[in-house]
Amino acid sequence: MSDTDLRPRSKTAIKTQRPRLHKVILVNDDYTPREFVVVVLKAEFRMNESQAHRVMLTAHQRGVCVVAVFARDIAESKATRATDMARSQGYPLLFTTEPEE
Repeated sequence: MSDTDLRPRSKTAIKTQRPRLHKVILVNDDYTPREFVVVVLKAEFRMNESQAHRVMLTAHQRGVCVVAVFARDIAESKATRATDMARSQGYPLLFTTEPEE
């Protein structure tokens, strides 16, 4: 008898899980000028004038608006930079993040 095993080997496929995405949310306030919100959206999220205006109006009417969806670290850094940009000018504008469902 031979010591060689002739059965086929089963291959296990390793699947990497995609990172969970997070939403960047613009929270409306009554003090930050609309024009400044548009400037922040254009600068940090690379929106054109009409997109930024639409997002700003949605946040104004509904209280909050999803700006964009990114991987967690990117979403948090963009939200922090956008909020810091507003704070450096003395405005209470707030961007937050939350996991996407």
